Amino acid sequence: MPTDNHNSSKQGSCGPHSSGAAATCHHSSNSAIIPDHQPSSTATPTHQSSKLPTSSLPIRKDIRKLSQQERDNLIRAFDAIQKLPTDSEDSFFQIAGLHGEPFRGAGYSNPNWWGGYCNHGNILFPTWHRAYLLRLETALQRQVPGVTLPYWNEMDAETTSGSGIPDIFLVEKYKFADGTSIPNPLRSYTYQKTIVDRLQTVPDTDYTKPRGTKTCRFPYSSLYGEGDKLKTQTHNSRMDGIGVEKTNKYLSDNIKAWLNDPGQGAGKPSKGGDLEAGVVSQYLRCLRVPNYVVFSNTTSSARWNDDNVDTPGFSPVVSLETPHNAIHLAFGGVQIPGLNTVEVPEARGDMGENETASFDPVFYFHHAFIDMLFWQWQLLHNQTEKLIIEPQLAVYPGTNSVDGQGPTPGVQGNIWLTLDSPLNPFMNPHDKSQPMTSRDVVNIASIGYTYQLPGQAPGQPQEPRMPPKLALCPQLIISGVNRAAISGSFSISAWALSNDSSGPRLVGIEPVLSRWHVSGCANCQAHLEVRAHLPLEGWTNEQAQKTKFRVLVHTREHPEGLSELGGQEFDNLGDDDRS
Repeated sequence: MPTDNHNSSKQGSCGPHSSGAAATCHHSSNSAIIPDHQPSSTATPTHQSSKLPTSSLPIRKDIRKLSQQERDNLIRAFDAIQKLPTDSEDSFFQIAGLHGEPFRGAGYSNPNWWGGYCNHGNILFPTWHRAYLLRLETALQRQVPGVTLPYWNEMDAETTSGSGIPDIFLVEKYKFADGTSIPNPLRSYTYQKTIVDRLQTVPDTDYTKPRGTKTCRFPYSSLYGEGDKLKTQTHNSRMDGIGVEKTNKYLSDNIKAWLNDPGQGAGKPSKGGDLEAGVVSQYLRCLRVPNYVVFSNTTSSARWNDDNVDTPGFSPVVSLETPHNAIHLAFGGVQIPGLNTVEVPEARGDMGENETASFDPVFYFHHAFIDMLFWQWQLLHNQTEKLIIEPQLAVYPGTNSVDGQGPTPGVQGNIWLTLDSPLNPFMNPHDKSQPMTSRDVVNIASIGYTYQLPGQAPGQPQEPRMPPKLALCPQLIISGVNRAAISGSFSISAWALSNDSSGPRLVGIEPVLSRWHVSGCANCQAHLEVRAHLPLEGWTNEQAQKTKFRVLVHTREHPEGLSELGGQEFDNLGDDDRS
């Protein structure tokens, strides 16, 4: 159950927007229930079977379905690149370092700029990460020819309701078919070289990674700056004392809690009025988004939801980036009391912040799944040969270099992003003198791989199915949360309050994957407000209007949740404050 840290904060109900920071339940004035309808888009969603020649292409498969030989080859390749010298272009250190730390360019020591190459919160998010995975896969293939990068199917039954995370990411030793074993390179990476955080101004914001330390996941901590080192060592020793079997279970249970209905994850039975807003539901919802710009990133989807909130019958959309963020936070240890089966406030996993997420090997299997979903969306919306950006969306939020985490190295501030924008630092595979662009990676066959989709038999065409139509429901709109006031990633939770003894019920989560020093980014200060549109699936407008809600922001420093930031409340949910 969430902790109310400010007794004076208001508890509101669904109603009209109030001034300042607010959350409101929105509903159509001419409809008792918002029907399923999306604004028109020139990118018409039509089912498309893959017509690409795939018989001779390397196939990325579900990691649970690899043969023993395929698993052995994958482990050998990962182990090999992790052992390469740090100055080798194919070393894990070099490739992992392209995403965030160690910083370069203007962001090397100036928080006005982002020092990593990764793109988040803009239209290059899916395409840049597609190019990034290709770079890693190429390095793996140079060590073990023929190996491919499998995906971890985060929606399969074994993950959501079975054992959780595949054992191949958890075991300390990997055993090959011949009986030999090695330390598992997919469990963690040992930093071969110290990464110094040159942006820190006080010890508590130091994100330095000393040589010899290992990446970690919930419930462990990876903070090794001068202000955190002793606390981290004490905490991790305590986790070691619990034992690897239990800490692995803590992690798997945490992932399952995020993936499933948060009402159930909070230990409360799912009943009428609970929100199906788990990550699995968000993954399915994103596949129905009608156009690429809104599908691609959280900045654009938030604006699309704002722009269409008064459209009769509109149902809020979820971008691909939103559930992607949630898995990062689940591994990183951003917690919501009541959702997490075990609460460990000191947990600080590397996946939880953009600075170091890519040094955790599981990052690449998570992103292979994200890329596979991106490909499914392309198949479903007839965009396997060309991504479509409608003219009216070409200057939409999410199409500027200052959106998201800010300009990347070599990119100016306040320039428009297009499908021709360079995906730095990657070069066109067919013309090494030219930078790679989003157009180069649209057709995955043209860059040398394909997917065996979930449920697809070997040798059969790719025929993904459009998820069921969106549920008819009102939505809870949350605004007034400014990332500038928060160091690192965080989550926003919404709770339905009750008049009986059952206590608050968790009805929605908005995960925010952020950078540690975002408060210093002058180039993105105007783009730091987080707006969340949470669909209240299973609710009627009448139920929503009669319910009081509370909104909390869960940060690293305050996992219990804050009801205000910088003296400004954001859980004032309307003018109709029922007692």
